[in-house]
Amino acid sequence: MDELCSLPSGGAPPCISERERSIVTAGRSRTAIHCTDDSLAGSVSQRACVFCGARVVLNPVTDAVHLVHGPIGCASYTWDIRGSLSSGSEMFRNSFSTDMKERDVIFGGEKKLAACIDEIVEEHHPPAIFVYATCVSGMIGDDIVAVCNAASRRHATEVIPVESSGFISGNKVVGYRAAALALMRLITPKEGETVEKTRKLNFLGEYNLSGEMWLARRYLTEMGIGINVAFTGDSTVADLKRAPGACLNIVQCTGSMHWVAMQLEKEFGTPYMDVNFFGAENTAESLKKIARFYADEAVMERTEALIARETARIAPDLAWYRERLAGKRAAIYVGGAYKAVALIRQLRGLGMEIVLTGTQTGKKEEYATISGLLDEGAIVVDDTNPAEIERFLREMKVDVMAGGVKERVLATKLGVGFVDHNHDRKECLAGFDGAVHFAREVYTSACSPVWKHIRPFGGA
Repeated sequence: MDELCSLPSGGAPPCISERERSIVTAGRSRTAIHCTDDSLAGSVSQRACVFCGARVVLNPVTDAVHLVHGPIGCASYTWDIRGSLSSGSEMFRNSFSTDMKERDVIFGGEKKLAACIDEIVEEHHPPAIFVYATCVSGMIGDDIVAVCNAASRRHATEVIPVESSGFISGNKVVGYRAAALALMRLITPKEGETVEKTRKLNFLGEYNLSGEMWLARRYLTEMGIGINVAFTGDSTVADLKRAPGACLNIVQCTGSMHWVAMQLEKEFGTPYMDVNFFGAENTAESLKKIARFYADEAVMERTEALIARETARIAPDLAWYRERLAGKRAAIYVGGAYKAVALIRQLRGLGMEIVLTGTQTGKKEEYATISGLLDEGAIVVDDTNPAEIERFLREMKVDVMAGGVKERVLATKLGVGFVDHNHDRKECLAGFDGAVHFAREVYTSACSPVWKHIRPFGGA
């Protein structure tokens, strides 16, 4: 084991004492978890940066250009950062960067940025350009707001600055806010423009990973409810400008879209509610909540029929997996709390024990919900780092972990099965069909015969 893991075996203390308040034990800790602060310097957080937070929210706007104003390395967060699918334009899959060099850093990059925008407009004629600030362009003081405003007037098109320099904060959530401000600038009607209200809803925090928005659209259509626009999965600039016309906003990714929902309620009087389409139980509850909002008996009847049919259809598959997974031990580390809550319910529904749960961006009230769902003794951790994950996976003898790209290698090296729940995954995990897909992935990973040959701590 010591040859495979950088941490000492036995009862070694936590790596960084300042992290102690960010780790609690369900049922035992009387103090609330410490969260929402900037990442601790030196702990090599699993969180991404401010720029990444902004990019993952905006990138699925399919017909917009996403221009990164920084060195070419910053453009590594690019066209496949999300596994979002498009029903139309594929412009969002192109990479655009100002590719700042040493000369630009010394003398400023504003002229280069303006020239890049001019070239993009001439070549591609996009309906909107999002210009992302990076650490370098922010550090040297490039005024991207002024450059974007001048370009908007010059080309009569939307050129929107996204102030996402990484050093602004050690918290990805700040990038969500930068993206939200850019979205609100795009959505808000110009002076003299109006958007008529409809009976359709907006779906916020849905990024159409592996076509999941299309699945939700099929459910809602069967219920008799239309989607006005989804933010931002498979959306276009024209779609987003219709956002004020919805009668309801449903919010799935609360971390990235709660602020937008609150702004839409404040500016346009549109109420919002949280939903969750991960797991059969969550999907059913969410569809019922939406149907109740419309207060339409026919909608409710169609919703109940849909849920009954789909639940019965997938029940034999879930029972088969539950029989084989019962008693296995699971860990969860994901970006947002809404996903963690969904995963806890799904894994427990498969008869598994959750021994570790954490998020990158959870809030105190969300962690309270998470702790309430877990058994006594389970570990809850905020904004963790690789060393802590290694230690917990070993000590808690985890069979399978659900997480993102940064946790995948950690788990595999330790002989722990892994289920991908990241932005770039290719498997649809939403809705009733997604519940079966998820159970299949958990079973395939946790029960693979390969682990008995390489698992260092001798788990099941």
